[in-house]
Order: sequence, then structure tokens, then C-alpha cells
Amino acid sequence: MSIAAIALNLLLLALSFWAAEQPPSTLKDAFKASFLIGAALNPAEFTERNVREAALVKAQFDSISPENVLKWEMVHPQPDRYNFDLPDKYAAFGEKNHMFIVGHTLVWHQQTPRWVFEDAKGNPVDRETLLKRMREHIQTVVGRYKGRVNGWDVVNEALNEDGTLRQTPWLKIIGEDYIAKAFEFAHEADPTAELQYNEYSLENEAKRQGAIELIKKLRAQGVPITGVGLQGHYRIDWPSTDQVDATIAAFAQLGVKVMITELDVDVLPPALQHHGADISANVELQSQLNPYSNGLPDSVQQTLAERYAALFALFLKHRGELTRVTFWGVTDASSWLNNWPVRGRTNYPLLFDREGGPKPAFDAVIKAAR
Repeated sequence: MSIAAIALNLLLLALSFWAAEQPPSTLKDAFKASFLIGAALNPAEFTERNVREAALVKAQFDSISPENVLKWEMVHPQPDRYNFDLPDKYAAFGEKNHMFIVGHTLVWHQQTPRWVFEDAKGNPVDRETLLKRMREHIQTVVGRYKGRVNGWDVVNEALNEDGTLRQTPWLKIIGEDYIAKAFEFAHEADPTAELQYNEYSLENEAKRQGAIELIKKLRAQGVPITGVGLQGHYRIDWPSTDQVDATIAAFAQLGVKVMITELDVDVLPPALQHHGADISANVELQSQLNPYSNGLPDSVQQTLAERYAALFALFLKHRGELTRVTFWGVTDASSWLNNWPVRGRTNYPLLFDREGGPKPAFDAVIKAAR
């Protein structure tokens, strides 16, 4: 071997050692051996009208969820009309970029048109009529994306805070088996898709116990539920890491996949007395509820980074049980927490700032993966 060849080999070897020592620069690379990393997208992102955020999604994430375009009011606003333009573009974006694609959500009491539950005179329909409408909707939507959308949030937020079933039109008209029926219809439409139950505040013991009993009952009946989504709408000081730890472990013990589906960390003063993510909540804007309108102080940035580092250290503890961690939004600018439960606030709940730049919280999460 010539001296030049030996020198080249030594250079290549040195470069390989250097590359191995460099920390990963993207979320999906940092956690590729542990779980998928996802983000919820709005139309500007998955159509790439927002070039900067679309590029950020492609660089950082290997799973996507839709914020709104697959919710009933958007995709099926009238009995005889479906809107598949944006959902088609959403699915195509995920396929083009080789991502795990999530469908959100099939059966929910919010963002569902009134006609679904009413007859022509505005009276509640009967059980058979509503079951027929549910089945037709699920078969049409899930069937259109059979083999393309990898997992569905089939039923969303069916529980009260005390763990009892929420008194929704679905429950009142169909009965308790509406949840089982939704999963059965989704499985019929795509037997290969992962099917999840999705809920917030399961870190609270009463609600968690209600969800555990619900999942046990469904599985005992042979209902094809494959996973539970813990939404992960957290605050700086709630829930404790012990609560999150216990919640992940409790559902993993049931033999279902567990995922964090809507992760963000609210840094603003609480506007509500309870924890949760009920989108019907609406509080008037007050200056004391919006203290960081001109920017987040360094001290709060550091606290947020520490919070995310602790959460991801815990998620890594449960690698093998957790299959996906999805952020609800891409940057602070697009977060729903700017307008919930108070419209017009300036929140900072994600890893990327309003210009798409990585925050200290991003660096802390990458570091936690080492």
C-alpha cells in the first residue's frame, strides 16, 4: 500500500471517530433507537407554504399528526360531503418524507357537527341511526387511507375527571358500547392500522383508574385497541415526574402500546383552577395572565429546559413501552396554547422559538438522549 493510501485510510479512520463522538443534531436521530418523535402539523406546514417550518419538520421528526384536518367538522362537515383535499396533502407529505402517519381523530364530542346527532327537525337521532353514521364516517375516512395512515386516535377524551364516562351525545344516544363500536369499525376499515384511545390528565389518579378499567373492559371483550395516548399537556409544575412515571407504567402493564401524543409545557400563569385540555374553556385576557408578551426571561427558559430534560429522561426509562412522543405543534408561534384557554397570549411551550430556532429546551432534550 502506498504512503498516500495509508494516509487516506488514517484520515478516514480519524473522521469516523470524530463523527461517532459528535452528538446527534436532530430529535429523530437522537431517539431513533428508543421511540418515534412526532409533531402535530397545520396545513401551512404540510403543504409547505410555510417553507421554514416544513423544513424543520422534515429535519427533526419521523412521525406526524394533523392538528385539525381529520376532525369530523373539517373532513365531513355535511351528511353528503367530505373534504379530502387537505387530508390527502397531509398523508402525501408524510409518505414523501417516510414518516409514521397518525390520523386524529375519529370519534369525539368536540368539533363534530350537530347534524351527526340530530334528525331533520333537530331532535336527537336513535341509536341505530347514530351507529350507522359513525360506521359510514369511519369506513369512509379510514378506508380512504388504508395502508397509508399508520395509526388512528379512534376515540378522544371520553372520560370525566373522576374517571366516569363523559355524558356526550355518543354515550347518551348509543350507550357505553359506542367506544367498542368505534374501534370495531376502524379495524374493519384497516386491519393493519394501530388503534389508540387518546386522553388528557391521565396522570391524575381518579381519571387514570377510570381509563385503566375502560381499557381492561375493552380488551376483555376482544375489542381491537392497540394503544393508549397520554396527551401530555403539561405545566412547569404539573404533573410530577412520579405521576408521569406511574401513568406510563400502569398502561404498559395492560399490554397495550403507550405513547405521548400531544406534548407541550405551558409556562404561563394558570388561567383555570383545574388541569386539563378541554377546548371549550375560555378565559378573558388579563395582563397578569400574559406576563411574557415581550419575550421569555432567561430564568424561565432554563426552568423549561430542566423540565423537558426531566421528562425525556423519564421517557427514555420507558423505552420499549413508549412507542412515540409527539409534540403538539412545531414552534412556539404555531402552538394552540397562544389561544387556549385565553385568546391572544404569548406562550413558549415547545422546543423551537417563533423563528424556528432551537431553544435551550431543545439542547436539554438532545443532551438527555446521550
